[in-house]
Amino acid sequence: MTSKPDDDLSDVAVDRVVVSSTLRLHGRVWDVRTDVVDLGDGQQVERDVVLHPGAVGIIAVDDERRVLLVRQYRHPVGAMLWEPPAGLLDVSGEAPLDAAKRELFEEAGYRARDWTVLIDAFTSPGGSNESVRLYLARDLQPVGDGERHVGDGEERDMPTRWVLLSDVRVAVLSGRLHSPLGAMGFLAAASILLDGVAAPRRADSAWMRTVTPSN
Repeated sequence: MTSKPDDDLSDVAVDRVVVSSTLRLHGRVWDVRTDVVDLGDGQQVERDVVLHPGAVGIIAVDDERRVLLVRQYRHPVGAMLWEPPAGLLDVSGEAPLDAAKRELFEEAGYRARDWTVLIDAFTSPGGSNESVRLYLARDLQPVGDGERHVGDGEERDMPTRWVLLSDVRVAVLSGRLHSPLGAMGFLAAASILLDGVAAPRRADSAWMRTVTPSN
């Protein structure tokens, strides 16, 4: 038996009244705020929110259906993770697609001619307003040695690796890869490129993105 797609199955943005808001921490990248929120029925609740600028990730796939991975040290979890190139939306006035192109160049040393949207997500909606958009990048060209970006901090030495998309999917599902952007992006890319169950969206598709307010 086949089921009909639920085309109206969509998340909906709502506007709840914030009765009060208290800044608890002003950090280098994100802030922490406590909001008292009216749920609309007279009940008020207090919630801590991590304010995040948002991020983009790039699932770069070549003609052999291999995925480009970068390896980076992630201090909060104390691990070296194989991830897609990715970065914060922390450059004022920079469009998300332009940020994705910059991150692919800086972290992996590639440019792409074909860009589409794979998936949009809130990474931790119970505690953070972080929105991420994952792009599918195709028709890739490596930059010349003289053009390579020199990173700092954890980005000083980021090895890259090409892995078959089918193998990356197995690595995610077997618990060997843990990057959330990687897990979402690799499985979405496999659904589209290997299984053909959907199609990527235009690079300028609407995005239900939260924007961090200034304090």
